[in-house]
Amino acid sequence: MSKAWVLIGSIGASVIIATAAHSEPRAVIELFTSQGCSSCPAADKLLSDLHNDSSLVTLTLPIDYWDYLGWKDTLAIPGHTARQKAYSHVRGDREVYTPQVVVNGIVQALGSDRAEIEKAVTQSRSKVAALSVPIQVAIAEDRITVTLPSGSGDAEVAEVWLCPISRAVQVVIGRGENRGRTITYTNVVRHWVKLGTWSGKGETFTVPVDAIKSNGIDTIAVILQDGSADRPGAMMGATLTSMH
Repeated sequence: MSKAWVLIGSIGASVIIATAAHSEPRAVIELFTSQGCSSCPAADKLLSDLHNDSSLVTLTLPIDYWDYLGWKDTLAIPGHTARQKAYSHVRGDREVYTPQVVVNGIVQALGSDRAEIEKAVTQSRSKVAALSVPIQVAIAEDRITVTLPSGSGDAEVAEVWLCPISRAVQVVIGRGENRGRTITYTNVVRHWVKLGTWSGKGETFTVPVDAIKSNGIDTIAVILQDGSADRPGAMMGATLTSMH
């Protein structure tokens, strides 16, 4: 059993405990968005719609590089900007913009274009055996337990990440390009916890609930991703778990 973990981002006060989850989705959709981007509300709304598709793990990753335009994004994490840039370097296209989605870690698309996103889902699944590793999550007795099965013995090393999430966050934007708008953001990633690595052997990771608890967190995502934080690759597994 592994207990190694690193917390990235800020944390605060209380959380509600719930029980177990397990899913094998067809795609992880990461939306890079900003409260200061006039093109983003349509993508934010689309991600909310896609959230209703149980075969998708949808994640909102607010970025901070538009803060200079007159409104500081209240949900942004600098690490999300770094993650978006890392994806662009791995792809080789250097395309970093909002609203942008990255599908299964390997294909990018315009975040407000449903047809383009669905095309990216299909394309990503034809390139690699995306999301082929089932992940099991249980929450009990003030602990989160993440279990990964044994796979092929020659599997590459992948990173296991836990993301505390706020399922819905409503923001009233006071300045900038979206001044006067009230926007609801879906499945907002609040910080990242690296649980460890997986190389095809069965693994179990545990995290105290106290380590991730914060006001507004009601869901956790766990992702298994090839590569590293600075060179992220294909999504090998993912699941969403409600905490109540």
